[in-house]
Amino acid sequence: MKRTFLLLLLILMPVAGFAAPQGWAPLLEPAQLSGLLDSEQGIRVVHLTGNYEEGHIPGSVSAPYPQFRGPQENAGQLPALPELTRIVQDLGIAADTPVVLVHAGTGAVDMGAATRVYWTLKSLGVETLAILNGGFAAWQAAELPVSTEAVSVSASDFQPEWTDAYRVTTAQLEDIVGSGVAQIVDARPEAYFIGEQSSAARAGTLPGATNLSFAEMFDGNRMKSGSDLTAMLDGAMAGDADLTVTFCNTGHLGSIDWFAISELGGYDNTRLYAESIVEWAMDPERPMANEPADN
Repeated sequence: MKRTFLLLLLILMPVAGFAAPQGWAPLLEPAQLSGLLDSEQGIRVVHLTGNYEEGHIPGSVSAPYPQFRGPQENAGQLPALPELTRIVQDLGIAADTPVVLVHAGTGAVDMGAATRVYWTLKSLGVETLAILNGGFAAWQAAELPVSTEAVSVSASDFQPEWTDAYRVTTAQLEDIVGSGVAQIVDARPEAYFIGEQSSAARAGTLPGATNLSFAEMFDGNRMKSGSDLTAMLDGAMAGDADLTVTFCNTGHLGSIDWFAISELGGYDNTRLYAESIVEWAMDPERPMANEPADN
């Protein structure tokens, strides 16, 4: 047990770096993305949620979010590597392809599609990633060009290798919960954290978890950034934590917290528990906090 969580804390797999386009950032505003598309070749824009046929950013390709998810009974479960490889190859993505992920922009929950796919692609070795803040709705609100023409691209020959540098598995989390070595962050609304609501076999949260609801990351349907986000994270994060683990019900909302803490906040060794409470609660022997007394 000790070796498991020590390795989890100390080992981060090194990956080769690629130069990002000038002006690139993990979270892009519509005007920033428009400028990049005007000046840079080779950027792949991926449309994840909403009706692609009714409108999308010109040149973007369609990749419906459900293909990046697990089965209905455990949606946070990762598809097998061969299936993820097929998806990224069909999208023409290679390790050095700059990729912008676009959700419909219907609200804060919808952005979880973009953050979950961002996390997935980063774990597959795609180096240059960004999310359009506010999604396609923000692009439209900025009166930027819209297309209804479907786009097809040539497949890549990219052979990704999955890294667990950004992930915690259920087995690893069992050791972590028992040891207390990490800050564990529940990204769900408070009602789920305190056990009043549940979408899993059991209500409650992980032992030792703190609650930082994904909704606190947003102003309307746009994610906070800059000093607003920094101030919020400074108040919520444990300064002495060597490892931070985010989770939710199925790794969707938890990926929003992961993105904010890791990619925008710059907190090292932040990892997502992809399968989250739905998988954790399947085993009645796994401990839960805030579990109602009659469960």
